[in-house]
Amino acid sequence: MFGRSDHQPSRSGSADLQGNNAGGLCGKIAIIGGGSWATAIAKIVVGHTHHIGWYMRRDDQIEDFRRLGHNPSYLASVHFDTSEILFDSDLNHIVQLYDTLVFVVPSPYLKNHLRRLKTRLKDKFIVTAIKGIVPDENLVCSEYFHQVFDVPYSNLACLGGPSHAEEVAMERLSYLTVGCADQDKAKAFADVLTSQFIKTKTSTDVIGIEFSSVLKNVYAIAAGICSGLKFGDNFQAVLMANAVQEMERFLRSVNPTQERNVYDSVYLGDLLVTGYSNFSRNRVFGTMIGKGYSVKSAQIEMEMIAEGYFGTKCMKEINRHYHVNMPILDAVYNILYERISPQVEIKLLTDSFR
Repeated sequence: MFGRSDHQPSRSGSADLQGNNAGGLCGKIAIIGGGSWATAIAKIVVGHTHHIGWYMRRDDQIEDFRRLGHNPSYLASVHFDTSEILFDSDLNHIVQLYDTLVFVVPSPYLKNHLRRLKTRLKDKFIVTAIKGIVPDENLVCSEYFHQVFDVPYSNLACLGGPSHAEEVAMERLSYLTVGCADQDKAKAFADVLTSQFIKTKTSTDVIGIEFSSVLKNVYAIAAGICSGLKFGDNFQAVLMANAVQEMERFLRSVNPTQERNVYDSVYLGDLLVTGYSNFSRNRVFGTMIGKGYSVKSAQIEMEMIAEGYFGTKCMKEINRHYHVNMPILDAVYNILYERISPQVEIKLLTDSFR
């Protein structure tokens, strides 16, 4: 259904693709990105297909991975049979060889990765597992692939749901949703992900899932700021209740004809786990801001990307078009970008809640 590649890999030390069709209708599957979520998704996919392509930007990371049998930088407890993986630092080569491409790079860096691409994406099945917006473009990733690379909506999917990479790595039960306009393709990819510790469902609400994935990071920063300011669980519950209402207002404005239930796990569940969990880098980032760290010092100390920081600015700019009442987004933006005191801004926010 997604097409097949007749090319064979020529890189030394790479896994043999000859005759491999374990991905079924998805064809051969490649992971694009080398972080923790990319590693967790690779663990899920290779457990089903017993072969993946894996693009990582740095050759030294690839060599260390081959030598150690695990990602040297992220989720080191997850061990792989590297004979089942074709590693490559050449994005064009990976795109040529594989049919389904799962993009899991931080949204601020997506454009830089794709600038090197000379191989067309139009005939590939693109899955975005990126919970962010492409900066400067102010587009969710599926829209970016559609507008810039002419990928049809039927070949664009997104992966969402409450799913910290660390818990997936520990094989703790998680629920994922695959969104795609073509439900046959969505179900085919969902089947690849399904396992004893991963349950899946499908949806047609690609844009809604992507925007909710961005907004929940913003709200997690808000939750962290409030935690850093010593607000308790009672207020955190009120904050999350108002956050899901704010999310619903925005999603309804963006796509009023799409049927969705914001209380499904891919919306509310993802919001809750990101807002409350200690695994949430956006909550950690917000907590540091609430404790008095500057944005720059918090980013340096974390050594990981809190995509909600970039998402906050993008969503603020996008909402200038929709004019949705979004007091939590506005408060986080004012704290991060206008340098308004968290104490002052959150006090104003609390007065707007009921």
